[in-house]
Amino acid sequence: MAEEVERKPVLEMVQADGTDGNCVTFVLHDEDHTFGNSLRYMIMKNSEVEFCGYSITHPSESKINFRIQTREGGILAIEPFRRGLTELVDVCQHVLSKFEASVKEYKAQREAEMD
Repeated sequence: MAEEVERKPVLEMVQADGTDGNCVTFVLHDEDHTFGNSLRYMIMKNSEVEFCGYSITHPSESKINFRIQTREGGILAIEPFRRGLTELVDVCQHVLSKFEASVKEYKAQREAEMD
């Protein structure tokens, strides 16, 4: 029988005692600056976000502490986090589709030149 491999969580949410959910730290495992800075950019476009930043705990660890603070009395910090992830996926899909279309066009052009 195969042994079950213990999987560590990809995302953890850390909220300080006494806060109302407008200030949260998300711990993202197996990520680096590429993802962290892209997500930070997408989240900071939201006018309800007062602060958004991230840090990598140590160069030998692939873990990001990602902090979001929204305006008091506004939305919970989880909302811009979700929206930022969704918007980042949309941007990545758009870039991928443009890239694939360009590759297809290039290959068709090369084939036409060969004829």
